[in-house]
This record gives sequence, C-alpha cells and structure tokens, in this order.
Amino acid sequence: MTLLKANHILGAAQVLVESSAGDRVAYTGDFKVDGTEPLMDCDAIVIEATYGNPWFKRTFNVNVEDLLVSMVEKRLRQGTVYVFGYYGKLQEVMQILRKAHICVPFVMPERVFNTLSTSKGGKELLDENLPCVAFYHMNTRKKVGTNSSRICVSGWEFRSPCRQIGEQEYLIALSDHSDFNGLLQYIKQSKPKLVITDNYRVNHGAALAKQISKRLGIPAVAMPK
Repeated sequence: MTLLKANHILGAAQVLVESSAGDRVAYTGDFKVDGTEPLMDCDAIVIEATYGNPWFKRTFNVNVEDLLVSMVEKRLRQGTVYVFGYYGKLQEVMQILRKAHICVPFVMPERVFNTLSTSKGGKELLDENLPCVAFYHMNTRKKVGTNSSRICVSGWEFRSPCRQIGEQEYLIALSDHSDFNGLLQYIKQSKPKLVITDNYRVNHGAALAKQISKRLGIPAVAMPK
C-alpha cells in the first residue's frame, strides 16, 4: 500500500494498493485536480463524487486564493477579519494566508484549535477590533463578529468567485474538492479499466458514473447503489 499526496486539506492522501499478482486498485479520497497527480495503470479507481453532478461546474477563471488574500489584506486595515468555514477549510485558509506572508495573529476558539481566543490576549484583540484574523466554524456565523468584516469560504458556490451577502460580509468560492470537470479530467488522465464512484455521502456518485461511461467510454459503477 502506497500513500500519495492529494491536494485537499492538509495531510490528505490517495491510496494505491498493489497485490503480489500485479493488481492495482486506487482510492482517491477527496481532492482538487490541480496539484493531485492521477494514479495511472490501475485496474480500478474508487473516486470521490462530492461534485459529481454535471451542473457543478466552476466556469469563472479567477485565482480564488489570490482573491482571498487580497480581501483579507484590505480589510485588516479596518481591524479584525472574521473567516467562517468548516474545519478542514479553515486549516487551508490559515496555510494560504501564512504563505502570502499575512503575519497578524490568528485567533480561534479552542474547539477549532487550542489557542488564543481562550486566552486574555486573544480576547483583547477581538474586543478592541485590532488587526487579526479570527477563524470560526460556519455554524457560528450568525452570532459571532456581526459588526466586523466577515468572509465565508465555501465550495458550494458556483455562480461567482466572490459575492457580497451582507453589509460587511462576502462569500468566496474556495473549494478543496474538484468540480465535475475536474473529476472527469482525473479519470481521463488516469485511464483505469474500471471506475467506482463514492455514492455514500452526497449521492452524486450515480450521476458521475453515468457520465464517465457516456463521455469517456470507461466502465463505471456507483457504490453503494
């Protein structure tokens, strides 16, 4: 068994299983096609299908990470910037901002990460609206940072890379999953003999399997049915 990097949340990996007889079966796990090397010469590939329906396509040609960095930098001049997302996405945003040399304090509740907001220093930063980035789970967005600059990150946005959803609140289409075209691109490049689509979590695997067979001519089945 070999683990190979997948571009998803930090530490994500694809799994390749090879038998002594030479059989090769791969599991992609969740991934973005950019930065994820397709696994070649496989007898079967099990692929995620989070955005497996054909209508899940991101047609905008914008570097969303650069857009996110620019928005955070601009709003830090006014004080605290609140970022809302799910845990893996928040971790990804932290990495993006640090790589862009945004070095203000990162503040978050203990449940997100055991750090500043449970300390006096972190609380003072938020109370005084000082320049920092505060990371909170998406479920708290209606009750946290309501009078500050707010950015929500979501992969379920397909209309625009960024749109305003409140007086000081924006939604950015930052995804850590491939869209429909990206999933097809991965299979087209890897050329497996059989594709099994993950139909467990969001039930788009059946649609993806149908389109893989139709468009690429590769046998595909959704599991569980």
